Amino acid sequence: MAISCGKQGFLLWPAFHTRESTTAFPPPLSLSLKLPPQSHSKVRRVVKMSATEVTSSRISYESFAIKPPEHPTYDLKGIIKLALEEDAGDRGDVTCLATIPFDMEVEAYFLAKEDGIIAGIALAEMIFHEVDPSLKVEWSKNDGDFVHKGLQFGRVRGRAHNIVVAERVVLNFMQRMSGIATLTKAMANAAYPAYMLETRKTAPGLRLVDKWAVLIGGGQNHRMGLFDMVMIKDNHISAAGGVADALKAVDLYLEQNNLQMEVEASGNVTLDTVHKIGQSGVTYISSGSLTHSVKALDVSLKIDTELALKVGRRTGRA
Repeated sequence: MAISCGKQGFLLWPAFHTRESTTAFPPPLSLSLKLPPQSHSKVRRVVKMSATEVTSSRISYESFAIKPPEHPTYDLKGIIKLALEEDAGDRGDVTCLATIPFDMEVEAYFLAKEDGIIAGIALAEMIFHEVDPSLKVEWSKNDGDFVHKGLQFGRVRGRAHNIVVAERVVLNFMQRMSGIATLTKAMANAAYPAYMLETRKTAPGLRLVDKWAVLIGGGQNHRMGLFDMVMIKDNHISAAGGVADALKAVDLYLEQNNLQMEVEASGNVTLDTVHKIGQSGVTYISSGSLTHSVKALDVSLKIDTELALKVGRRTGRA
């Protein structure tokens, strides 16, 4: 167990994390998609997605380069469906319906528009599969790899309509996760030999995704929620009768449960201060800034216009 005493309070939690090697990289992606103009106005189908139609929320993570953290109730597939549904509404993508023949096939590529750590590749595959299992996705990088500005690191082939339907949701997740992973990498390097942790200051509904991005960036996970670790904050101290009484209760809890105590630092941890804190001898450093004020990494998804036109000419659509 570990206990922290900082501006945010005292924290106890199981100490079973492992550390991966880290390398310094610059800070945080944004994505866009350009389509060739179409002159056809055929009637096209609307693809609707509903979060209530989840047939199975169990997902196999065995093939993932870095697996997401565990949560007893979090439904990652359900989150994907909700994100797609809020984008599609009750009509679907009306711009796609107006401009793109439903059966037109294209290839689009992912482009890094700045240096950083890429994250969200495994999640992107899940989103594309949810929209259209026939889409073919290929990557030259894995979650956690460094990408430089101008690098094409992946591509997706299949129906243009379905690629564009998935595009914004894929990019929203990937940009946020990559921003978190990039900052985490920089702070983990600066914090060495201490371990870098995030906090519960995550986007509502995206806690597992945010914490997954921290793992991808080389950090470690703090408590997942209120259920898996003990953290004594100001309200707990007030209810216990003061700091001394709260600490006595903590000591008694540790003794009764035969738990080992380690040291963590928290409160006002930034990229500018984390190195000094890491040299102080603490085991863990937690920072809410990893997730609560993330700068998205700029990434884009571009349809190959030349290929799209060739397909259009061959099928009489261009």
